[in-house]
Amino acid sequence: MKKSEWSDRELEELLRLMPKIQDHRDPRDIYQNVSLKKRKTKSWMLPGIAAAAALFLFFILAPKLMDSTNYSHDKTQEQKSSGNQKMKIADKRDTSMIALQKDDPAVAKENSPKTVDKPELMSTNSTKTAIYDEEVGDGTVLTYWIPDPDVQILIPVSIIVPAAEDTSRLTLFNENMANLKEKEWGLSDFYPLDLTRELYEENNSINVDVPENHQYGLGSMEPIFINALINDISSNSISNKIILTTNGQPGIDFERFGKQENLDIVNKKNHAFFFYYPKGSDYPFLTPSEDSYKDINTAFNAMQTDKPVLGLKSSLLPLQPLNDVTVIDRTLYVSFKGHSDLKDNQLTSSSFEALLLTAKEFGLEKVIVKDSPITHIGSFDLSKENKVPVAPNLRTIQ
Repeated sequence: MKKSEWSDRELEELLRLMPKIQDHRDPRDIYQNVSLKKRKTKSWMLPGIAAAAALFLFFILAPKLMDSTNYSHDKTQEQKSSGNQKMKIADKRDTSMIALQKDDPAVAKENSPKTVDKPELMSTNSTKTAIYDEEVGDGTVLTYWIPDPDVQILIPVSIIVPAAEDTSRLTLFNENMANLKEKEWGLSDFYPLDLTRELYEENNSINVDVPENHQYGLGSMEPIFINALINDISSNSISNKIILTTNGQPGIDFERFGKQENLDIVNKKNHAFFFYYPKGSDYPFLTPSEDSYKDINTAFNAMQTDKPVLGLKSSLLPLQPLNDVTVIDRTLYVSFKGHSDLKDNQLTSSSFEALLLTAKEFGLEKVIVKDSPITHIGSFDLSKENKVPVAPNLRTIQ
C-alpha cells in the first residue's frame, strides 16, 4: 500500500484554510427537509454509509499503522539479532578460553574459580618426577642406568619396590631388571643383562660374571656396559669394587680395553642435570652431565646451554635469572629477584627439580628460594625450604 503523503497536522491545516459555508435558508425549512430525508432513507443504506466511512478512515490511517508495525517488527528483529550475536560472541569467548586453559596453565590459573586457601596449588597439573623422602615409606628405591636409543648416554630411571625381609638390595635389583619398560619409556631395550651379580662381603666387592658368548665387549656397547655396571652398583650399594669374570674365570675381554679383571667404583659427583626428551615425548628425563664441575655456579652456567651432540637440552632457562647463589651449611640459597614472568607449569617444575638434583650432586641437602614472584611451582612451596630428591626419574613397573 502506498504511503500517504499527508500528515495529520497537514490535514488539519488544510481544513482550516477551506472557506466557511453559510446556509441562508429558514431553519424551519431545513428541519422540514431533514425530516423528509429521514423518512425517505432506507435501512439498507446505513451499513453502506458506515463501510464507506470506515474505508475512508482506513486509507487515511493505514500508512501510519503500517509504519508503526514495520518499526516495531524491525526493532524486535534487531534486538533478537543483537541478542543472538552477543550469545555467539560469549560462546566463542568461552570456547577460546577453554582451549587456552588446556594449552596455557597460566590462563587456566587466571580464569579458574577463586579460592582463599592457597590458590596457587590449584593452578597447575604439573607433577614431581623425582623421588622424595616422603614418597618412599617402607619401600626400597632402585635406580637403573639405561642407554638412550643412540647408545650415547646413560639415563637414570628409579623405581620403588616393596622391601622384603632377608632379601638384600642387590637381590631386589637383580629380580626387578626384567620388569623395566625401556622401550615404552623411549629408551634402549637394555635390561635384563645376561650376567650374574654376587656380593663378596669380605672385601665389600661385587662379582659380575658373564657367559662366554656375551656381546658386552664389542664395539659401542663396550663403554656403555662398563659405565652401566659402575653406575648401577654405585647407586644401589656401598661396594667400592667390581670383580669381573667370564664363566667363572678371571676377567672379561673387551675389544678396546683388553682383558679387565677389576673395576674400581669411583662415585663421581658435581654433575649438572640436563633435560633429555625421548622421541615423541613432551616430558623430559633429568639426566646428569658426563662432565663434573668445580662448583655449583659453574654447573648452573653449563645448564643454560644445550648439548646437541648428546641430545641434551638446557634445563635452567625457565628459572633464569638466578641471583645471589650461595651455599651455607649444606643449604643452597638462590634468589629469583627480577624474574617477573616466572610461570607455574610443568616445564618450570622440571627445571626446579633439575636445580634440586644438581644441588644434591654438590652434597647439599635443601634449597631455599628468596624473592620469588610466585609462592608455588606445582607442589613445591617456595616460601619454605625444599629438600633435594632421593633419586631422579620415578617410573612404575608391574
